[in-house]
Amino acid sequence: MNPENINLGIMGLGYVGLPLAVEFGKKIPVTGFDINKKRILELRSGVDSTLEVDDDQLKSSTLLTFTDEINLLKSCNVIIVTVPTPVDNLNEPDFAPLISACNTVASVMNEGDIIVFESTVYPGATEEICVPVIEECSNLKLNKDFFVGYSPERINPGDKKHRLKDITKLVSASNDNTLEILNNLYSKIISAGTFPVSSIKVAEAAKVIENTQRDLNIALMNELSIIFSKLNIDTEEVLKAAETKWNFLPFRPGLVGGHCIGVDPYYLTFKAKKSGYNPEIILSGRKLNDNMSQNVTDRFITSMESKKIILKDSNILVMGLTFKENCPDTRNSKVFDLIDNLKSYKMNVDVFDPWVCKKKINKTNFNFVDSLKKNYYDGIILAVAHNDFRELSVASLKSSCKETHIIFDLKYILEKEDSDLRM
Repeated sequence: MNPENINLGIMGLGYVGLPLAVEFGKKIPVTGFDINKKRILELRSGVDSTLEVDDDQLKSSTLLTFTDEINLLKSCNVIIVTVPTPVDNLNEPDFAPLISACNTVASVMNEGDIIVFESTVYPGATEEICVPVIEECSNLKLNKDFFVGYSPERINPGDKKHRLKDITKLVSASNDNTLEILNNLYSKIISAGTFPVSSIKVAEAAKVIENTQRDLNIALMNELSIIFSKLNIDTEEVLKAAETKWNFLPFRPGLVGGHCIGVDPYYLTFKAKKSGYNPEIILSGRKLNDNMSQNVTDRFITSMESKKIILKDSNILVMGLTFKENCPDTRNSKVFDLIDNLKSYKMNVDVFDPWVCKKKINKTNFNFVDSLKKNYYDGIILAVAHNDFRELSVASLKSSCKETHIIFDLKYILEKEDSDLRM
């Protein structure tokens, strides 16, 4: 394949696929495909509801075409697949979206095509799961009739500093020639540079441990916060003191959700178990982080009871619903678990999050509000550190509370003296 004659297809136009399509669409012809017709119409109108790409960027990608017609991918000789890789209710890998994408790719690919995967998986999944599906459905053979690559996504939703082109791109492929083609391709848009590796498995492993490492670091901070709360020590103050040493890592406790940190480690532990090893540390960290919403609830309830606030029919405001700050993404947000816990005590729960579109939330056990009510709340939980919340005055926050109340600051938005509880 001549690198200068690449006609690129991007399958999946979410947080990962759209930034790729937009950046490539400034350099080469790109067909951006998504099965969601509403999403395609939105992008054609120049709007990205994920807020990862602004209007000017969409307009500047002059070689990019959006479509929900799969047949238009037939003209593409390189197709990048960016579908989600979730876990099921047993926390085991759910390959259904990826397998479906492989079936779709197989229906439109031609001899000589390159299929690239960016979804996070366990080491070996591309060659063990994806390739057999493509071969069976297309009647083509890997490294004879078609080729594959793996270049894991490193998108950080809501992060306006570390953008796609500013993050080093790992690149791997099924043979050396394909690796060279893909490395040259990604080099067109990644100003931070590419990092070719020797095998697809290495790239898969590197990706999955990135989020596993972060998950474990946060789990440690969460456990420390539990210990320090029992010792009546302020966790944030301890962490700031520890950070005066040059090699102390600046992690913070909190609810761990989203589609990466709270999911990816399960892919690695699943494969480890299949290989005959039971991973203890990784699963222990996962269990601790998954249980933090209950820990937060328990501390909140205990504090309310200590102030003799009646739990039933109390009015609680949860500030923030997304899985992280300054983005509209609510996927796998542990704030939902927190709300469910509060509702089990028959509390009335309001949620205030200016980043979230109410119409996209199916939950009905809480009430969305657009502003703070006056003298209304028995308790407030600051769950997400949106900049909007950091800009609120302490006076306006406290004016929304009844005289006797609890403010639980999970994200160190307030000064120590302005909250009743902190993580």
